[in-house]
Amino acid sequence: MKVLVVNCGSSSIKYQLLAMTDESVLAKGLVERIGMEGSILTHQPTGKDKVPLKADIPDHSKGIEMVLAALVHPEHGVLKSMKEISAIGHRVVHGGEEFADSVLITPEVMNALTRCIEMAPLHNPPNILGINACAKLMPGVPQVGVFDTAFHQTMPKYAFLYGLPYEAYEKYGLRRYGFHGTSHKYVSQRVAEEMGEHMTNLRIITCHLGNGASITAVKYGRSLDTSMGFTPLEGLVMGTRSGEIDPAIIPFLMKKEGMSPDQIDNYLNKQSGVLGISGVSSDFRDIEDASAQGNERAQLALDIFAYKVRKYIGSYAAAMGGVDAIVFTAGLGENSPPMRDKVCNGLEFLGTRIDPEKNNVRGKTKEISVDGARVKIYVIPTNEELVIARDTKMICSALV
Repeated sequence: MKVLVVNCGSSSIKYQLLAMTDESVLAKGLVERIGMEGSILTHQPTGKDKVPLKADIPDHSKGIEMVLAALVHPEHGVLKSMKEISAIGHRVVHGGEEFADSVLITPEVMNALTRCIEMAPLHNPPNILGINACAKLMPGVPQVGVFDTAFHQTMPKYAFLYGLPYEAYEKYGLRRYGFHGTSHKYVSQRVAEEMGEHMTNLRIITCHLGNGASITAVKYGRSLDTSMGFTPLEGLVMGTRSGEIDPAIIPFLMKKEGMSPDQIDNYLNKQSGVLGISGVSSDFRDIEDASAQGNERAQLALDIFAYKVRKYIGSYAAAMGGVDAIVFTAGLGENSPPMRDKVCNGLEFLGTRIDPEKNNVRGKTKEISVDGARVKIYVIPTNEELVIARDTKMICSALV
């Protein structure tokens, strides 16, 4: 079985084609600047050079059409025909309380995704566009929705409810949903394998640290709590997102600056985080470079981020009654030894300490805690596409 994994953003499409007999990646790529000038598809067959394909890409349907054409191209393609694609797996950001697991896409599911748009107005519409485009171009090929929120549907009410009148939850679904679920699920499974244990025997804290960042307490195989909330804005300070703040700041700023609801939303989502603190960039690599050159605000941004991560790790260890493993993943978590060291400096009370030599690793699975540490620390590269492909294979195999 060959599975096409599709991740549609507002102006982009990431994709991978996997052969599920051995879970190998046959090709991957990125469509960028959809609906804008300079739109391009960068296609890469495994083991070969990237192929840039510039074209006018007005919408997601055209983008998907170009992806399929690239996959069957006589020179840089990896398929003889589109009929070789057995199923399509889509990353869908918000499933609300409607979905606790991945599902086969049906008209009823599409209606539910539409209902969830108001909870993820930036993410769900392009996800829906991608599903519709694939249905149009590959009629009859089964499609599966894999939700960022699904892994966190095991959270108990005392963890996911806010201190609002209960009617706000009943009427509007105002609660913590959590995101990056496929990543947290994957790395918690992988660390259990590395430790020679089963997830159901372990208390794991997974740290998905990138431009978007979240932390999850995985207790005995189930998400107990997670840092992102009703939207991906809550929780840690991130690249451009403020993370958790005193909610009274919002009306205060709206009055002082004369901001509309859309403007304050943009301010908190696009102008805040380490970008707003440092004044340098939302990219942690740029901030680390600026800090090394003596930029005090850049250093402050790094200090704040590490402190927030460390606070969450400590609180989640308390919530689970202990911790057996801490995992770092995603762009920053996988590739920044200094940030990992900074986060873990002060967690010795938990029974763990980073080994500086082992910590000198980027983008590879490795234990980085000192020998004999009671709590293990790991770096594990995430692979959300593989999770999506596996779920798609499992659901579609049952259709035969």
